Parts: sequence; C-alpha cells; structure tokens
Amino acid sequence: DAVGKSGACVTTACVTPLGLCRPSSCFWGGFVSLRGVDLAEIPEETGRLARAVFPKGCLAMRVRDALGPVFADADFEELFPVRGRPAVSPARLALVSVLQFAEGLTDRQAAHAVRSRLDWKYALSLELADTGFDFSVLSEFRARLAESDAGRAVFDAVLTAATDAGLVTAGKRQRTDATHVLAVTRDLSRLEFVVETLRTALNQIAEAAGDWLVTVAAPEWFDRYSARPEDSRFPSRWAGRVEHGDQCGADGTVLLRAVWSAAAPPGLRHLPAVEFLRQTWVQQFHQVDDAVRWREPKNTPPGLIRLRTPHEPEARTGAKRDLGWSGYKVHLSETCEPDAPHLITHIHTTPAPVTDDAVLEDIHTALAERGLVPDEHLVDAGYVDAEQIHHARRDHSINLVGPVGKNTNRQQASGDFFDSTRFTIDWDQRRAVCPGGHTSVSWRDAQSHRGTPVTRVRFAERHCGPCDLRTSCTTAGTGRNLTLRPKAEHEILQQARIEQDTDHWRRRYGHRAGVEGTISQGVQAFGLRRSRYRGLSKTRLQHHFTGAAVNFARIDAWLTGRPLARTRVSPFAALRPTG
Repeated sequence: DAVGKSGACVTTACVTPLGLCRPSSCFWGGFVSLRGVDLAEIPEETGRLARAVFPKGCLAMRVRDALGPVFADADFEELFPVRGRPAVSPARLALVSVLQFAEGLTDRQAAHAVRSRLDWKYALSLELADTGFDFSVLSEFRARLAESDAGRAVFDAVLTAATDAGLVTAGKRQRTDATHVLAVTRDLSRLEFVVETLRTALNQIAEAAGDWLVTVAAPEWFDRYSARPEDSRFPSRWAGRVEHGDQCGADGTVLLRAVWSAAAPPGLRHLPAVEFLRQTWVQQFHQVDDAVRWREPKNTPPGLIRLRTPHEPEARTGAKRDLGWSGYKVHLSETCEPDAPHLITHIHTTPAPVTDDAVLEDIHTALAERGLVPDEHLVDAGYVDAEQIHHARRDHSINLVGPVGKNTNRQQASGDFFDSTRFTIDWDQRRAVCPGGHTSVSWRDAQSHRGTPVTRVRFAERHCGPCDLRTSCTTAGTGRNLTLRPKAEHEILQQARIEQDTDHWRRRYGHRAGVEGTISQGVQAFGLRRSRYRGLSKTRLQHHFTGAAVNFARIDAWLTGRPLARTRVSPFAALRPTG
C-alpha cells in the first residue's frame, strides 16, 4: 500500500531504501495494520540459553516469570487499521517501552537491546536470531498512544498482571501525594514571553505568506523580532522594559488587524501561532486611550488558563508555598501494606495550577474501575476537606484520612471565643441554640464563595445585645451569624478536628510518610519531575510508562527480597534528644 507506480516507497518519512525495507518494521501512518502475535510461549532455545547465562535471573526475566507476557496485541487493536502492512507487535513495543523507562535508555539503545540482549529476548518471547526493529518505531508507537490517550492501557496491563499474580489486592491502605513536573521548554519572563510569541507568529506567517508580510511589517520589526529574546538586549530599567512591552503590544496588534483584514491571504488567521498570538494579546494587553498597554498583573487571567510559552501551549504556571514552576503536576497513589510490594495503583497528570482536592474524585473513580479501592486512603492536607471525606465514604466506602483545616478565626481558635461547636444545632427543626440559651431567628440555605452549599444562621440583635456572654460570642453590632456546612460535612469536620489531636490518629496517619520515598525514587531513578515531551498528553504518557517501570522495579525487589531503603538521617539530626 505504501509503494507508488514507480516502485518506490511513498512513505516520505522513511529513509530506508525499498530494497532494504522490512515490512514488519514499517510503522508509518495508515500503512500498517495489526497482525496478532502470541507472546505466551518463550522460544525453547531462547529460554534454555537465557537460564544458562542468567541462572539467578535478572529484572526482565524475573518480571516475565512472575507476571507472564503482561501485554497482548488485542489490547491495542483500536490503534491500528484493518488493512496495510503488518505492524511490529504493539504488545512487544509496550513491554520494550516499559523496560526502556525502567533502565533509562534512549530509543536507539532500547532497539539495540532488543537485537542484542538475551534477557530482553526472553521477556519479549523472541527467537535468538530476531533482528528487532528500527528505533524510530518506538517514537511512532508513543505518538499513537498519546493521540488516543492510551497510555493508561499500558499502566493498567502491568497492574492487572500484578493483581492476577496476587501482588496487589483491593482494600487495606493506600496513600497519595503529588509533585511538580517541569516543562521541557525553559521559563520565560513576561517580556520574553510576549516578544517570543510575536516572533513565532511572524516566522509562521513568513513561511505561509512571506510576500504579503513584507508589505505589512515595519522596517524596525526586523531588528526587534529577528533574534530570539535570549539573544536580545532588553532595557535594564523597569520603565524601559515596560515601554518595550507596550511597543511589542502595539506591533502585535497591528499584525493581528492586518491578518484579520480583507486583504490578508485566506487561512492566516487559522495558523496555530497566530491563534496563540491572539489569545496571548487578550491576556497580556488592553486598550487605554487608543493605545495598547500592559495589563497589571492582578488583571491577568488565573494560572489555569494563562499561557506561558508559544512552544508548549498546554503548560501552565503553578505555585506551592515558596516554589513556583512552569509545567504540570503528577499525583501518585500506591499500596503501603508491609506484607506486599508497594505498587503504584494510579498515576494522574494535570496542569500545574490544578489543586490537589480537585483530582481526588478522579483518583477514587479510577481505582474503583480497576477494582482496587482501598479501605483507608492516607493523604496530606491538600486533598482533605469535609466534603471530600463525605463523598469518599458515600460514593466509594473509603475512609479518607488526612489533617483537616484548623479553625482560621484567630479569636475562635484561641478558645476565648465561641466557635460553632459551642452551639446546639437541631438540623431537623432547622434552628440553633447559642451558649446563652437563645434560639436562632433565621435559617436559610445559601452558597459559599466557592459555590458549595452552606446554611446561614442568624441570631436576633435583641437577644445578643443585652447578653452577658456577648464579648465571647460576637463583636458585630447586630446579632451573631453562623455559617454551617451541610449536616454530614459539619459532623465530619467536628469529629475529624477532635480525632487528629490524638496519638492514635498520629500513629495511623504516620504510614502516609512512605509516599515521599516513592516520589524520591521516581525523581532520582526515573526522571519523574521533568517532562521529556511537549504537551499534556505526551507528559501523561511518560508518567504512565514511569509508573509501570516503577512497578517492575518494585516487583523485582520484592521477588529478590531486597528490603526498602531506610530513611536517611544526618549525623547531627541523630543527636536530637528523644525525651
């Protein structure tokens, strides 16, 4: 199907001459189709020689023996058409990709390992004389997975095989934490960002309609936007940089008006760089007295939608305490029982500004789909709220354990002021009684500033004004007001605040700390904290491969009896008195 009338291969991306082309390795576009390969049986000669050379086994062999073939071609049949040249077995490519991430190999090194390494041939059920495939097949396979968001299928297959082998089960405890992921592109200052955005749009328009652009571009644009921002010398004074930014905003506005004019060549406004320029100018500039000016930082969009670089449109800027970064965030969930390997059960990648509590329901739903819902889920404060605890119990029968927020009212937190726990709440009669014995005069349903349901309760001024307890209850000129969560959440919050101050709760919650070691392993051994690719879908695919590779490494450690690493304590910290 890929051969033209002249007999030459018309797959323009292929650099292999037709006479040397291996149909089983061709992976380009729609020219390939899936032909199922059975990986269940290891060739006899491959198995005999591998066991002779590796009498004690190695990671690839031990995992294959414990989990079986793991992947099947049928798992990936939706990624391939029904006609065309046979593709390299996607089941083999999936296993190669996980082993590649487990050992930190490049595509060339992984393809060479398939041809030359005995342990990989054993894991892949290959004959000793099999010559493998061209390294470019791996990047094409990743592209197919990313386009179809099928990376989860790779991760799930490893987890399913581990479940079938009895290495992971539902129930018991799991723990979750998140870490930041840096985008593959470098950070840009605000001035560098707008200049690079305009420069990128000019370059793309120049390729599509260079003759037209020459009639639009002012002569000074060639000095301002020909070089990359890092190669330019911006003004050192703040006022000069603001003036330069305003000038860039005016130039970009001129370009956008020209592109949207009737005289512009058709299709320019649909170029990706032009659309990115338009969105950026809406976010960064506004019109003031017929002049284009910078927006004040407080008037720019929130981080979840604010663009940061034209070379990675999906990356966003996140912040956590003193840490700021551009890129994404990844959430890891794992088992944590002492009598089984600590395997990752879910891996979830989001844009950097997405808060932890916003993804908790997605995590629980994914665990339920895999049949791996825990009885107890240990998380840090970012995931925990009375609403989250209630929904976890109601929807998934999960006991969510984590520190809930303390009372943030300074007077109420000191104990000298009456908080909501000092009031008697009658939910059935829709009324409340204050510590002075007075009954509320108003009870109404409302919404908080976040859009969640709350109950507003008000006490009359005629009761609060002469009350002897007024100084400990309210400083308002009117009566006391209470804002209550829904009944279930209110009771959960009150109970949780009492429980988390007990030694029993602290010992129970102490098991969450081990997830920090998982993040450390992911960062140091698997490059978890830096994206290898551009875009959220490819970064998500990287993390699914990483999660599967971590599970391979942990299964191998469990099979060989390798103990978990102990928490390192510095010599000085070890001198801390224990009394």
